[in-house]
Amino acid sequence: MTTRIRRAIVAAGALCLAGGAIAQSAVDGAVKARKAHMQLYAFNLGALGAMAKGEVEYDAAAAGAAAANIAALATLDQSRYWPQGSAQGEAEGSRALPALWTSGDDVMAKAGAFREAVGALATAAGTDLASLQAAMGPVGQACGSCHESFRAAD
Repeated sequence: MTTRIRRAIVAAGALCLAGGAIAQSAVDGAVKARKAHMQLYAFNLGALGAMAKGEVEYDAAAAGAAAANIAALATLDQSRYWPQGSAQGEAEGSRALPALWTSGDDVMAKAGAFREAVGALATAAGTDLASLQAAMGPVGQACGSCHESFRAAD
């Protein structure tokens, strides 16, 4: 084998390895992005939950802002957060169950129910404590429904 051919083979092998590393990096980035998105939901829901439970004093402005944040987050395109190869066991830190990628209609229905619930929360949260409390249940149910179907337990 000539030196030129050996170099071409080594270069082709290196490109294949680099392509795999780049693809894995994209998956890892997607998992980090979706976890960050979920943390933003949790941060805002935590503030609302504390008010709803009476752990902190109800503040209409703060409740309205937190609920508006959740509603805004729900409108963002999250499709790039869920690439193939990012399920639990495929990507580090992922708790997404493989069923997520085979249950498109169910996923979309659950996402729609979540958007509807957070839309109602955004309307109710800044009104009064009773309205906030009433709107929290459907949001929790929507979150739980998706997590029970498509997220591995802690």
